Amino acid sequence: MTTTTVPRTQDLSEGPLGMALLDLERRNLATARRHLAQATARGVSTGSNASLFHGAPALEFVLARVHGAGDDVRSAVDRVVDARLAAAHRRQAAGALPHLTEWDLIRGLTGLAALLLSRQPPAPRLPDVLACLVSLAHPARGDGRMLPGWWSAVGPDGKEMAGGHGNNGMAHGIAGPLAVLSLALRAGVSVPGQEEAVGTFATWLDRHGVHYWSTTAHLDAEQPPASEPARQSWCYGQPGIARAQQLAALVLGDPARRQAAEDTVATILTDPLRLARITDSTLCHGWAGLLMLTRAVAADSPAPDRFTPIIQDLHRRLAISWEHLPKPGFMEGRAGAQLALQAADTTGWSRALLLT
Repeated sequence: MTTTTVPRTQDLSEGPLGMALLDLERRNLATARRHLAQATARGVSTGSNASLFHGAPALEFVLARVHGAGDDVRSAVDRVVDARLAAAHRRQAAGALPHLTEWDLIRGLTGLAALLLSRQPPAPRLPDVLACLVSLAHPARGDGRMLPGWWSAVGPDGKEMAGGHGNNGMAHGIAGPLAVLSLALRAGVSVPGQEEAVGTFATWLDRHGVHYWSTTAHLDAEQPPASEPARQSWCYGQPGIARAQQLAALVLGDPARRQAAEDTVATILTDPLRLARITDSTLCHGWAGLLMLTRAVAADSPAPDRFTPIIQDLHRRLAISWEHLPKPGFMEGRAGAQLALQAADTTGWSRALLLT
């Protein structure tokens, strides 16, 4: 199962492994097999780069959209999970702040939790992963002060950043753990402190969620500064955060937070100035991701009809633009856009986005 190479074919975001999701949703099994063969021709990574979006975990996610992965793939994923948990525990014991790659959706434990939660029954290792994510809610010491437990000593690009930052987005920020912990609670899976952690993350995003990420200057301010105009999307920005907040509200029984989350989505996606900042059709940061997100929000809203015009508008924008995407893949390409155009999600592929 293991290879020392890092072939892009194993990448769920851009490679044939991600394109197989569209084949499977369309029940085009012959093409899916070709894409899977291409993705695994050079081996499947179980190394430090393995995650929901790369290597053995990504392969299991795709195979699970149909008949499920075999024991060999699941065992490989379990080894990945064990290694990632051990690394996180070593970091905690050393008293160091985490890197985003330890716990985020795309590269870290949040994505692995989403994968393990999708197993039926949920994987035995899932509680350990959830407990590690819950521990992020505990303050940590860094740079001579107390900081949120998910604070990274480096910037969002992985390079040195004075004071570090607290990432807020769905793809790389604390909205991801908030969403997966909420989805686990919704599925009846919980560990000690999980509801409290959901409350901690949700309260942080109440205050700081208008920003892509927070800095120590935000921590020191009496009120966080107003946000700069920015693209609003699934990966970064208020729509993705709002879906995580809605999920949290549903499991905490908090109708006020649920209403605020739904109002945020409705307000942003009917604002011409904010819509004008969206320049592509991708799942990651374009119309496709916003369409899937809004469908999920509407499905959990007591007033789903308010989102019908928004969904229709997003579908129209996506339908007339997706073919212009230069990449063929899942997160930033045509396969993902075509998946979003299909109203059905029979395979559950949107679980990779923590929307369902």
